[in-house]
Amino acid sequence: MAQRTRTPHTATPPARTVTCPGCGADSVYSAANAYRPFCSARCKQVDLGAWASEDFRVPVEAPPADAPHGDPRLQH
Repeated sequence: MAQRTRTPHTATPPARTVTCPGCGADSVYSAANAYRPFCSARCKQVDLGAWASEDFRVPVEAPPADAPHGDPRLQH
């Protein structure tokens, strides 16, 4: 029976590209990008500022029971 030799796994997986939630540009999603998922420090700070000023909120009232569910922009 032949003996197998193991080689250390040194290959790194390819970097994934995602869309920056701030500006919509391509952003590398890897440990090399300190701002991930954002493309830059500016986009990260703009997003943090939006959270701090409460621009992102959960609606206080639920939609009416007869309203269609989902994103209204996708409704036809």
